[in-house]
Amino acid sequence: MAENIVWLDFNDAPDQQTHASSDTEALRRGLLDRLEAVLLYLFPQGRIRGGRFYVGDVDGNRGKSLVVELEGERRGLWKDFASDEGGDVIDLWARSRGHSARHDFPRLADEIRRWLGLAPPIGRAKPSDVRSAPIDELGPYTAKWDYLAEDGRLIACVYRYDPPTGKEYRPWDVRARMWRAPDPRPLYNLPAVAEAREVVLVEGEKAACALIGAGITATTAMNGARAPIDKTDWTPLAGKHVLIWPDRDAPGWDYAENAARACVAAGAASVAILVPPMDKPDKWDAADAVAEGFDCAEFIREGERRVVKTAAPGLPTFTLGMLLDDDSPLPTDLVAPRVLTPGGMLVFGGAPKVGKSDFLLAWLTHMAAGATFLAMTPPRPLRVFYLQAEVQYHYLRERVKEIRLPPSRLSAARANFVATPQLRLVLDDAGLAQVIPAIAQAFGGEPPDIIAIDPIRNVFDGGESGGENDNAAMLYFLSQRVERLRDAVNPDAGIVLAHHTKKLGKKQFEEDPFQALAGAGSLRGYYTTGMLLFRPDETRTTRQLIFELRNGAAIPSMHVDKIRGEWREVDANERLVMKDYGERLDAERRRKRDAILQILFDEAAQGRCYTANQFAESFEGKAGLGGERTIRERLSALSTQGYIKYFRNAQDYGLPRIGRTKYGYLCVEGMVLRMPAGEPDPDTGELPLRQMPVLPTHFKCPQSGAALPVENPEVWVYQDDFIKPQEDA
Repeated sequence: MAENIVWLDFNDAPDQQTHASSDTEALRRGLLDRLEAVLLYLFPQGRIRGGRFYVGDVDGNRGKSLVVELEGERRGLWKDFASDEGGDVIDLWARSRGHSARHDFPRLADEIRRWLGLAPPIGRAKPSDVRSAPIDELGPYTAKWDYLAEDGRLIACVYRYDPPTGKEYRPWDVRARMWRAPDPRPLYNLPAVAEAREVVLVEGEKAACALIGAGITATTAMNGARAPIDKTDWTPLAGKHVLIWPDRDAPGWDYAENAARACVAAGAASVAILVPPMDKPDKWDAADAVAEGFDCAEFIREGERRVVKTAAPGLPTFTLGMLLDDDSPLPTDLVAPRVLTPGGMLVFGGAPKVGKSDFLLAWLTHMAAGATFLAMTPPRPLRVFYLQAEVQYHYLRERVKEIRLPPSRLSAARANFVATPQLRLVLDDAGLAQVIPAIAQAFGGEPPDIIAIDPIRNVFDGGESGGENDNAAMLYFLSQRVERLRDAVNPDAGIVLAHHTKKLGKKQFEEDPFQALAGAGSLRGYYTTGMLLFRPDETRTTRQLIFELRNGAAIPSMHVDKIRGEWREVDANERLVMKDYGERLDAERRRKRDAILQILFDEAAQGRCYTANQFAESFEGKAGLGGERTIRERLSALSTQGYIKYFRNAQDYGLPRIGRTKYGYLCVEGMVLRMPAGEPDPDTGELPLRQMPVLPTHFKCPQSGAALPVENPEVWVYQDDFIKPQEDA
């Protein structure tokens, strides 16, 4: 690793070299402070997992061969295990750009400095040169936009470049005379915004200029969809009627949602988000609309929109005194505490095979019976219509008969719960025409209290936008399909939508689990309650139930399990006292099923570890393992099944480097290595020893055979339930 290397081959005078050295350290510190952003900028296809960043190679291809450390003293160091190359973060930046950090450092430093927003050092390019002709390795700029204060003073300039690698934008802070965005970042076209009553907020300066040219007051946040909401000054929109025109893609809708919340917080009089027409292509924006002669004025006036904050004439308003004096009772929860409110929407998510439909069926039948289910309580027996499109009639009947309801409540549930067998329809206009009268007739003229749809995927209609992963399509489904269904049946009914979750990294899931919902941007802006069921440990049946409420205090998450046909809350700390001891016993039982696993475990206890080749050569004809070829085949099978993993950090255990082996040293669950712990005793000459647990760094992919980094070295998941024992094991 090149952790302490400083490249200073400038051919400058000694005093200039001293300055260059400090400049290098400043750049390195700046890159390390923003390391995650640096890596995602250099390698958009890379991934962050478990304190490390993974990408295929220095060219940014997909893969996991190149690893960058994100934590501890090794933060910023990288290693390409395919080429056996490595270095620090400056060297990685250089390699990603095809430069040599030693020979191209002046040019490299200028590029890093601009990205960090640092002023050029003394002896480098003069600020006046940069301002008058912002030309560098990206070539001449192709567009420039001036950001003005309300009084017309120049605040900042944004330059666009179009190199072969794709468009890039560079902001210039006029006051600081630095390549960076001002703090806070201003909105565009502020002189016109200050005079306007209605403002259209778009994504990017190009779209704003297009509308301005068409006579419409428009603005944008600096950096468009990538604008940091919390670093932008939204206060000029206070008292304005703001209409947000997003690009027709998922990032555009996310930008609109985030900007809408910022506008509301800044005191905008009203805020709404335009829904781009469904017949337009992906990424279609206001600039495209003007270019094709689209009637922008009519679209702004009449286009479909999602109202975030309204200020229509006659809107009811309440003083603080009126609110304090109003002692009228709150509407009764459909499901307490605030899990489902009248006219609310609950989205229930979970991964495939986690038990989502089984849980939902039990929950809904308890609501129909008026019975409490896992601390969720209805005020009375509720009329529930369960529109399900997954389970056929006979298997639905089988599941219902397994549900345990209180005998005294069963008669109410028999009439109040109505379900469909597996439907094969889409909730488009034709589908709604079938479903609406069926629901109206299900309860003899009484409207249902709850309408449940399970799952969204099987009945989804996103217009012409796409599938449920598309935010615009999801918004269309919610506003044009689900809301139309509710309005036609019972406007006060609670909606329950069962939805699948996408895979998130462990760290991402811990930070924001509800981001795992497909189409989460639109869903989370629409629902009143989110509920997730997931399995924290795939080796156990216990699930965790997580809540997100808009209309009430947070509900603590709970651990649940289905025990003897009944969903119950369980103690997550159960068996913790004996957990370590029990897991050791489990690992020992698994090892003793196969002689190779036990030999690897015992050899490590004597201070010896092996690669696959070393093990096959060392134990050929021993312990009844057979020939070298037989041993290799057995090692391969055990690796595929997950009983053998690998570790490549040999230096951490005082082991010799293993060269360019495909996998690494062999490792089994619970393995402990006996290793030296200091200098020999001066009297006896004995070397002190200590035992160190060995954790795997890689595993063999069962599908491709590739060596992949483990996400959690503490967890071992096996592909079968039994290993065929060796004859002499």
